[in-house]
Amino acid sequence: MNRKEISNQAVQVYNKLVNYYGESKYHETLPDINLESKVHPNDPQDLIGEYCPIYNEITLYWKNIPSTEVLIRVLVHEYQHYLQSPSWMTRYWNMGHEYSTHPYEVHAWNEEENWVKFV
Repeated sequence: MNRKEISNQAVQVYNKLVNYYGESKYHETLPDINLESKVHPNDPQDLIGEYCPIYNEITLYWKNIPSTEVLIRVLVHEYQHYLQSPSWMTRYWNMGHEYSTHPYEVHAWNEEENWVKFV
């Protein structure tokens, strides 16, 4: 998929996510979608997307997105983080959870299975 295809599909999927899940009670506005071609050198180079609560922004690393399914899954996953409490995200990390056991990550992975609702 190229940048333009991902951008066009992301807008359509994003609108469906907002209509389906609603807005977060932890942020005043909907998150922006940011497309980047390269992952930060300190991050895993196969990173597909991430949510930043400070900037209220979902970043998609478009060169790492090979298909519509992957695009939708990452948007569903990162949108879950937008809906979640930033302070509890940090608390769970501070409690010693790893990526595989963090309750918010587990929830976001499970929610990805609904990706077909947003095609």
